[in-house]
Amino acid sequence: MTKAKTLIEHLEQQGISRRGFLKFCALTTSMMALPPSMAPGVARALETARRPSLIWLSFQECTGCTESLTRSHSPTLENIIFNYLSLDYHHTLQAASGEAAEQARETAMKENHGQYLVAVDGSIPVKDGGVYSTIAGISNLEMLQQTVEGAAAVVAIGTCAAFGGLPRAHPNPTGAVPVQELVRDKPVVNVSGCPPIPVVISGVLAHYLTFGRIPDLDDYGRPLSFFGTSIHDRCYRRPYYNKGLFAETFDDEGARKGWCLYKLGCKGPTTYNACATVKWNQGTSFPIQAGHGCFGCSEPDFWDAGGFYQPLSAGIGSVGGVAAVAVAAGAGAGIAAGLAQQSQRKHAQLQHEKVTVADLKESES
Repeated sequence: MTKAKTLIEHLEQQGISRRGFLKFCALTTSMMALPPSMAPGVARALETARRPSLIWLSFQECTGCTESLTRSHSPTLENIIFNYLSLDYHHTLQAASGEAAEQARETAMKENHGQYLVAVDGSIPVKDGGVYSTIAGISNLEMLQQTVEGAAAVVAIGTCAAFGGLPRAHPNPTGAVPVQELVRDKPVVNVSGCPPIPVVISGVLAHYLTFGRIPDLDDYGRPLSFFGTSIHDRCYRRPYYNKGLFAETFDDEGARKGWCLYKLGCKGPTTYNACATVKWNQGTSFPIQAGHGCFGCSEPDFWDAGGFYQPLSAGIGSVGGVAAVAVAAGAGAGIAAGLAQQSQRKHAQLQHEKVTVADLKESES
């Protein structure tokens, strides 16, 4: 078998300049929450990396996560699948169909045994033997077990794959479960969101390319670099929250002035994601900036939590002009739990940054 080209060799073959490669490394460093000074180290690590094979499995899903991936701009989808990864199987994006498609999956598994990545999009039905979703006559459960057996790591893309999502919502007629309940002997990264932010998906893949391992994770198995801080803490409307200035309806004066959407059901205080910083559509905006409260879609069981437009805690009353501490005190157990987790996650993220920089220095040596 011909020795696989390194990433830099493949990029040079595609006409990518050294300058373009270094620009990508700088963007990758930023996405992984590393200091800019580490960009040269990332470049050295990527120069010797080989393009990993990626097998993308689509189960109980709506294709929204793939749609999100196609909007990635740093790197673009084209760069991901043609330059940085070998996307060997993907129901929506591959040209092959039928037997040829399944042969591509089996070939990738055989030729890259122990080294390929598996991305799973959607939950897995297990009730009645998993008959509620099949591909090529194979149940999702069986296909997952077959494919993961020789994988190096698994990335659960979207809230359905990470936590069960909508298919698992009550009464869960298909017995849908997330990837982490079935895969116990492989590293699993949960990239939650409905759908996930495009550059979060590509950022996790870039981390694996750089370090050859999955990133450090929070308590829910999500990358700390993207899920280590609540949306509330990074929200541009946070000063209005601190001043007790809240929109009462979606079209009142407060809403037009950009006041906090907490009383309209915003789940930002208990939701951990990079929406407020990375944003969507090449950093253009995110739901709160567009005037709509956060649904909390990157958290477990967000469909069953109820009350998309119900405040996290009822009875905060008239809070205009009330000090932030009084508002926080009246917000109830939901925010209290979120703030407690925030402190723990900030500590964990500091540890993550120390470990990541140390790993990169080790890879250079």
